Amino acid sequence: MADPSALADSPGADSPAAEYAIRTRDLNLWYGTFQALFDVDLDIKDGIITSLIGPSGCGKSTLLRSINRIIDRLGYVRTTGSIEVLGHDVQRDDVELVQVRKQVGMVFQRPNPLPLSIRDNVIFGYRLHSGEKISKDRRDEIVEDALQQVLLWDQVKDRLGSPATALSLEEQQKLCIARLLPVKPALLLMDEPCSALDPEATSAVEELIWELRGRFTIVIVTHNMAQARRASDECVFMLMGKVIEHSPTERMFVTPTAQETSDYIEGRYG
Repeated sequence: MADPSALADSPGADSPAAEYAIRTRDLNLWYGTFQALFDVDLDIKDGIITSLIGPSGCGKSTLLRSINRIIDRLGYVRTTGSIEVLGHDVQRDDVELVQVRKQVGMVFQRPNPLPLSIRDNVIFGYRLHSGEKISKDRRDEIVEDALQQVLLWDQVKDRLGSPATALSLEEQQKLCIARLLPVKPALLLMDEPCSALDPEATSAVEELIWELRGRFTIVIVTHNMAQARRASDECVFMLMGKVIEHSPTERMFVTPTAQETSDYIEGRYG
């Protein structure tokens, strides 16, 4: 799954370990003087779905947003340690963030479609990153392929010129995923992608996530433990900025090794 040349524009990168899409070592992060992550060592396998669970404030979203360095937009954030994406340390000062974010797509809690047509939403990232002028036929091919991948084509193919903001929340979230696909990312990071959706829409997005499994490495933050159990291969439990346990999802929910994990899963806190 992983493409060893995907971040080849990052100078000084080490050879990737093909089994893993993301590896962190001794990762610490501070918001000003507040430390949010403590010595996080994590190996996330390539091509599977990994869920991050834990109580509010435990560092799940912080860790997720560190992987493509979107958290750098906050000027008061400081980190130490390393984050490797496809074998390349994205913490290096000489890494090109445009290349990192091209390879690592991000989906947020609430859908954030651009105030453009459905068609222009899908093609936006491709135009931005490629900088090339594309023919109408090529544009239509890219749009259809992306919408097919997110199981949205049949619903919207007759109204591609309509405003994306007129779609349902479920359709908007699928569109936001579709918007990432034309630039061919290797990883999809999803921060509570179903938190704004009703149960039926949540089920539809979970089905989509499972459909994308194998084509992408997917990391999903969720407060919904039933969702983590349904929709992930491996699960990471975090508490107070630390990784407490990381194991196959079913094993974690049936026979967790750490008492803190057991207490959280059984609802004793969080």
